[in-house]
Amino acid sequence: MNALKKCIQFFLILSLLRFKTMIIAKNIHKYYGEVEVLKGVNFHIKKGEIVAIVGPSGAGKTTLLQIIGTLDMPLKEKSFELSLNGVSLKNLSDKEISSFRNEHIGFIFQFHQLLPEFTALENVCIPAFIGNKSKQETTKKAKEILEFLDLSHRLHHKPNELSGGEQQRVAVARALINKPSVILADEPSGNLDSESAKNLHEMFFQLRDRFEQTFVIVTHNEEFAAMADRKLVMKDGKII
Repeated sequence: MNALKKCIQFFLILSLLRFKTMIIAKNIHKYYGEVEVLKGVNFHIKKGEIVAIVGPSGAGKTTLLQIIGTLDMPLKEKSFELSLNGVSLKNLSDKEISSFRNEHIGFIFQFHQLLPEFTALENVCIPAFIGNKSKQETTKKAKEILEFLDLSHRLHHKPNELSGGEQQRVAVARALINKPSVILADEPSGNLDSESAKNLHEMFFQLRDRFEQTFVIVTHNEEFAAMADRKLVMKDGKII
């Protein structure tokens, strides 16, 4: 009975940890010239959630993703809040933001953005090397992730020797190498055939369960959006 109680307590603690708030955004505004792209966006995302952001082109989805990922910043003249994993991002210096981004955020793009002159293994290792991680430990971890993604036989192949689906899985491995708290993906399956897209979407859930990361994914794929834990719909610069 004691063993059963300890087991139940363990899973309760895991549940509480998993569902703590990972991202908080309040009153996020963004202008490009005189065009207001984001009009006071508010949302929160819990640790371990897979959240899909959907909406028509021009709704502000990619701009919002870039702000979450610290690639851009909200309008500072408006009072806003933006925090990730308990860290407020609004007053960090450019150097601090760059360091935080490399350590805590992984990116997956529609076009894999792999460097053509490097192998799959080398591409995966790059973010860790930028963060001055050990070459030996990084290489070992990269191989483990690529093996998990069924790419152990492609370690030394360059991007032009890989299929579209394989290239995108290498990009996913690269996003995971620094054990980021959050994975941000912008139309990650938009350049894939339907079978590869389905496999990629299913893999996100496997990765969440294996590595406990939070996923925020901009997508036009309604099938994937329906699979997500939660769907945020954007229209005219707002979440509706």
